Amino acid sequence: QVQLVESGGGLVQPGGSLRLSCAASGIIFRLYAMGWYRQAPGKQREMIAVIPTGGSTNYADSVKGRFTISRDNAKNTVYLQMNSLKPDDTAVYYCNAASSTAIRYEYWGQGTQVTVSP
Repeated sequence: QVQLVESGGGLVQPGGSLRLSCAASGIIFRLYAMGWYRQAPGKQREMIAVIPTGGSTNYADSVKGRFTISRDNAKNTVYLQMNSLKPDDTAVYYCNAASSTAIRYEYWGQGTQVTVSP
């Protein structure tokens, strides 16, 4: 059974920082590109950051220079360091795993709420 379990969300003031974690189980982690997406109320889910199995990371323009995605294949975990948070960053953040194999598999976590407010 595949599980992606996010943690680290919460309430933070503008300008603050949070670090999200996503622990994966049930997959061969190193074969999956890992990503973070978010969905704000009334908006579509959007890609925030993706880290492939190899190669360079990719970020949405709205978070470039503020957010950093990283992965630890030994711990089957992907992280999202979020700095200089803004109220517009308020959303439910989801972890995504997408296989790089010939047959594509994709999984989602349950989401973690991030609220940026004074």
